[in-house]
Amino acid sequence: MAQVLEFKLPDLGEGLTEAEIVQWLVGVGDVVAVDQPVVEVETAKAMVEVPCPYGGVVTARFGDEGSELPVGAPLLMVAVGARSSSDVPLSDVPAPTSTAAEEPAKARQGAPEKAGTAEKAEGSGNVLVGYGTTTAPTRRRRVRPAPLNSVPVAPESAPRAQRPVPVISPLVRKLARDRGVDLRELTGSGPDGLILRGDVENAANAAGTGSAASTATAANVATVAPAAAERAPAPAATRQEHRTPLRGIRGAVADKMSRSRREIPDATCWVDADATELMHARVAMNSATGPSAGPKISVLALLARICTAALARYPELNATVDTERRELVRLDEVHLGFAAQTDRGLVVPVVRDAHARGAESLSAEFARLTEAARAGKLSPAELTGGTFTLNNYGVFGVDGSTPIINHPEAAMLGVGRIAAKPWVHEGELAVRQVVQLSLTFDHRVCDGGTAGGFLRYVADCVEQPAVLLRTL
Repeated sequence: MAQVLEFKLPDLGEGLTEAEIVQWLVGVGDVVAVDQPVVEVETAKAMVEVPCPYGGVVTARFGDEGSELPVGAPLLMVAVGARSSSDVPLSDVPAPTSTAAEEPAKARQGAPEKAGTAEKAEGSGNVLVGYGTTTAPTRRRRVRPAPLNSVPVAPESAPRAQRPVPVISPLVRKLARDRGVDLRELTGSGPDGLILRGDVENAANAAGTGSAASTATAANVATVAPAAAERAPAPAATRQEHRTPLRGIRGAVADKMSRSRREIPDATCWVDADATELMHARVAMNSATGPSAGPKISVLALLARICTAALARYPELNATVDTERRELVRLDEVHLGFAAQTDRGLVVPVVRDAHARGAESLSAEFARLTEAARAGKLSPAELTGGTFTLNNYGVFGVDGSTPIINHPEAAMLGVGRIAAKPWVHEGELAVRQVVQLSLTFDHRVCDGGTAGGFLRYVADCVEQPAVLLRTL
């Protein structure tokens, strides 16, 4: 007789409390192996494939694609010990003790579960792909078996199609959600039925054409309405509202920014700097030929290298505050975060050990993390643990800003656009490449003298890159 075990949505780390089901990778009746990914979920930080710690036959699946589940809510029921779905008699499969709609509600309300008996099954206790263990958790909830003569009936709310949707690109899935296209109804034009972006756009356009025809028909009917109806008094004007839940990345950003403003007494100082020589230096680096030539260096990488040099001089800004113990915690390593705008919202990937990297290494890591951020493939580890943030809001065409500190860090350097402006250079008015630099800092970790010294050193390196060579 197969042993039916319940697999719940695991804790995906970094305080995440819920996740949205993007795509089921298995259906009811499918055979799964230990650590096989069974569902792709989207958290406030990234999209993650969740592996199942048991091997067996899927007997129940909770939650539709697009729905949100809290951590601890059931995902799957797996019959362990059967090689195929035909090996599991229906009378031997215990029915779930509650419906799919009831289980997430219990998890949100923190309802205690009944004590279960110790059960052993082959599997792992892994949470994310690649981080597994060799034994399964020993305590599982006892489920109430169904009567032997009963046959479970699929609920009416079950999805129409249980097969995995042949989609690889997260951008295609996002486009389908935005355009209101059900991927389960499409037949892909790619290899092996793979659904491509063009398939989604064609389906959306076809649906839009049908909607336009219906609208035109309704308009024609309205033109023949009695004239008396046209003279009827119009109802009182009401305010139109469009509400969007603060969840996912938008909700995480809102919570973090609110906490930053609530807990950190921040202050901002700024300065204009002549970046002409820095831009000339970058051109010289990228135009080098021969053995000394290397990959292209980005402006962001040069600014990051200047930041790490400035933090070595002013380590007070590479710190955090332990509010419970009322202590300043200075950090030795610089894990540099940088703000990246994506289709899913603002994210802050982190470059580990930025203080030990040169301009080439920084350029390569910025490019890798930016590409992963736009594809929604950043792991939680790549989005956490920063000690200082570099925010290049100049890409939006603005000169200045007063950025909000990325809690629990102590400071953030903001960089505006580099634009041609009139500037006094060597006693004469000239057109130079000017940039505004702003530093927002936690006034608990340092005073204005330290913050001003840090910002002035950064500006000096931007205006005269040779200054940086003295500290290398």
